Amino acid sequence: MKDEYLLDQLEALAQRLGISVRYEMLSGEEASGAGGLCRVKGRPVVIIHTQAATHVKIRILIESLKQFPLDDFYLKPALRELLEGPGD
Repeated sequence: MKDEYLLDQLEALAQRLGISVRYEMLSGEEASGAGGLCRVKGRPVVIIHTQAATHVKIRILIESLKQFPLDDFYLKPALRELLEGPGD
């Protein structure tokens, strides 16, 4: 799967799960990395640095989405393999 297509698929899955994905400029003390999963007012949100490379955005989304039950969702086999595979 091409990186841009994979990123689109992961963003779409997040939306189906009710998870917001926000791209923001992270700088200074608030930037402990390129982003990750958090809760804002009790709702799951993935915040990703706008300047992060595509492969980093993909890694952040994969690690964030792995924390949610995915059994009830149809996923293309290659995408399911990424989400169910071992972490880094």
